[in-house]
Amino acid sequence: MEHIGIDVHKKESQICILGEDGQVVVERRVRTEGDRLAAVLGGKAKSRVLIEASTESEWVARCIEALGHEVIVADPNFAAMYATRSRRVKTDRRDARTLAEACRLGAYRPAHRLGEERRHLKAQLAVREALVETRTRYISLIGAVLRRQGLRIPSGDAEFFIKRVARVNLSGKQRSEVGPLLAVLVHVNEQIRFLDGVLERLALQDKQMERLRTVPSVGPVTAAAFVATVDTASRFKKAHQLEAYLGLVPSEMSSAEKQHRGRITKVGDTRVRRLLVQVAISMLRLKNPNTAALRAWAIGVGQRRGRRVAAVALARRLAGILYAMMRDETTYKPWPVAQPAHQEAA
Repeated sequence: MEHIGIDVHKKESQICILGEDGQVVVERRVRTEGDRLAAVLGGKAKSRVLIEASTESEWVARCIEALGHEVIVADPNFAAMYATRSRRVKTDRRDARTLAEACRLGAYRPAHRLGEERRHLKAQLAVREALVETRTRYISLIGAVLRRQGLRIPSGDAEFFIKRVARVNLSGKQRSEVGPLLAVLVHVNEQIRFLDGVLERLALQDKQMERLRTVPSVGPVTAAAFVATVDTASRFKKAHQLEAYLGLVPSEMSSAEKQHRGRITKVGDTRVRRLLVQVAISMLRLKNPNTAALRAWAIGVGQRRGRRVAAVALARRLAGILYAMMRDETTYKPWPVAQPAHQEAA
């Protein structure tokens, strides 16, 4: 069996094919298009192909699999995969050859590949996030423009920002300055509401998302983002592995007797990590009786380490709870609040 490494890029990709003896058979650069890949790899005997996980990797992998080859989408963070590459010289040709060698030696760690439904869900979440960021940027700009003239917009939900602006006495010149942005915000709000409705319907149809929403402050967006990222709970051995995957564990630089832990690693999906922190802050603020035990634990952390650390610590614990709910197929059950020692004795 031949082993193939492909260094995939947006416009052009480098292909390296190794024979059964490990010698280079073909090295070629092609455009990253389905028909060009088929021209090089189509008609060949079944081979094993290794590519790095990237934006284009999934459709490229499916295209090559349709040609009858076995495709491995590898985790680019696995250092052993690049063991044969020189650190001082990096080219696409060398990268493709390194991937082919890693494919032949088995020196790779497969990345998790999402199904079509989960990829579609992640795309919808990405579009919604872009719209929310656009709305936030426009609201900030409108507020800055009006503050220069001594006017302030009352604070409140972003969804009702346009109504709050309408209640401010603006001159014709001021309206002409912020009018174009307000017109765009009308359409942005409509699209965000539409996507929220789509996610709400999906949350009602998807059993996993429905279970996660039983946790107070966890809405359809957070549930959808968590399910789309985790996909299958069984691919993580324990909750801590998922917490590390989401970048919610402390970084560490330790050697010999010295141990130093820093801020969280912030690797993995930024969207899920941010949403979990938002849910944690909401729990601390709303004081729902069903989250009393979690809130008491986080407040204890906050007294020792500060509010920000407490919010992140609670987000990490929430990730473990949501993971356990997906793994065990259970709904949320409030933890009992620990009683003071003197009350327990009584």
